[in-house]
Amino acid sequence: MEKLEQLYEGKAKKVYRTDDENAYIVSYKDDATAFNGLKKGTISGKGVVNNRMSNYLMQKLEAEAGIPTHYIKELSERETLVKKVEIVPLEVIVRNIAAGSFSKRFGVAEGTPLLIPTIEFCYKSDELGDPMVNDYHIIACGWSTREELDTITDYTFRINDYLKGFFAERGVELVDFKIEFGRDAANGGKVILADEISPDTCRFWDAKTHEKLDKDRFRREMGGVEEAYEEMMRRVFGDNK
Repeated sequence: MEKLEQLYEGKAKKVYRTDDENAYIVSYKDDATAFNGLKKGTISGKGVVNNRMSNYLMQKLEAEAGIPTHYIKELSERETLVKKVEIVPLEVIVRNIAAGSFSKRFGVAEGTPLLIPTIEFCYKSDELGDPMVNDYHIIACGWSTREELDTITDYTFRINDYLKGFFAERGVELVDFKIEFGRDAANGGKVILADEISPDTCRFWDAKTHEKLDKDRFRREMGGVEEAYEEMMRRVFGDNK
């Protein structure tokens, strides 16, 4: 597979065209941002952790939870071959425990278990600050059809169920996470999971101590950021990383 010109560079990844019209190469960076890019920095080794963890979890979700994903093949520690997709312009957020903006918006103390998992949709727009939207906004603006949104919702809760169990077995609470979906270009626009699952996009707490093992350590200047990412790598892969 030949890597051709760069198509896109985001906050955490670069995307390259390949000689296969239905496949891209994603390259994970060590750059870190928070608060819609207002805070910037570098987390050494982050790209390796996010790439390898995401790829592993994508494969587990496909094989054990029946969730279609964009994953094709891991090419190196930082690069992965993925299916070409048209991204649905929504950030899909699942919350199991109150934290972050949820706690601020609703006055619910951080760490409060929610009675049911909660799903939120945000329109992907840095310029607008990724505003929260509902089903009616999404369909009215043409960002997704009703059928696509129903599929996204179903997949999202299934992903949450699987990941909560996966991480619980490793002594980690899955507090919340953000995922994105895309339309598979080579498969009639079928909706598939098309983002990452990593300490960048999830809140992970140690199940006993509630120590934060994710990007909140960077956001809140808590220190030990690289160590937290490495610890999550160890929890996921054990001694086989």
